[in-house]
Amino acid sequence: MQTDILEPLKDPMLLARLDALAARHRAASGPGMQLLNRVGGSAENLMAKFPGPLRDGLDGATARALEIAFDAAERSRGVVDDRSDWVNRALTTAMGAAGGFGGLAGATAELPFTVTMLLRSIQAIAAGHGFDPASDAVKLECLRILASAGPLKDDDGADLALIAARVTLTGPSLHGMIAKVAPRLAAVLGQKLAAQAAPVLGAVAGAAVNYAFTNYYQEIAHVHFGLKQLAQDSGADEGHLREELVTRITALQ
Repeated sequence: MQTDILEPLKDPMLLARLDALAARHRAASGPGMQLLNRVGGSAENLMAKFPGPLRDGLDGATARALEIAFDAAERSRGVVDDRSDWVNRALTTAMGAAGGFGGLAGATAELPFTVTMLLRSIQAIAAGHGFDPASDAVKLECLRILASAGPLKDDDGADLALIAARVTLTGPSLHGMIAKVAPRLAAVLGQKLAAQAAPVLGAVAGAAVNYAFTNYYQEIAHVHFGLKQLAQDSGADEGHLREELVTRITALQ
């Protein structure tokens, strides 16, 4: 039976699609992300200088931002059609510039809007791959993507493993899902806030950070839902496909 399960992985067309997904994952951490990682190194030091209440309340603020984001994203889908990746990147870039111009206070106020746009962009990608963003299962997948390693972390495909294994649904409520994801996302967003609050950089840093964040999560979403679509199309086991994909991603490092 094991041989039967692995048989589809010998299909050259399936392997070519896995190679394309691995290349897309690699592109998510391209030159723009490498530059942002340098900012991220300074951001980690700046986070230590955040006011105590802000550091302590970041998990709760992230959870509230996610709650707002899911509500706003779901309502907006009935009013505004899904937009292309580049339009969503342009919108979040503008939000980042506005937030960065206002320093830490502006970046904090901008956070729920950016999270909403990130979520809405991920939902659009899910829909583009044939999945229903309104379903509870796809909502969980979107949260898993937001809980991935994040653009300010170097990874070797571990974010895909995290998406698959570490964030699990323990209850039927969206609130329960968000509670599990918020601490992971808060760590990433804390670096984002610190990078936007860096002295001198201001609005330019805010725009660059938001552009990089949006591009990263969009690419990870394309890889994630592309893999799920590939599993459906080929009949191959999704877990085995993911293992093969992580191997190919690691080989590109």
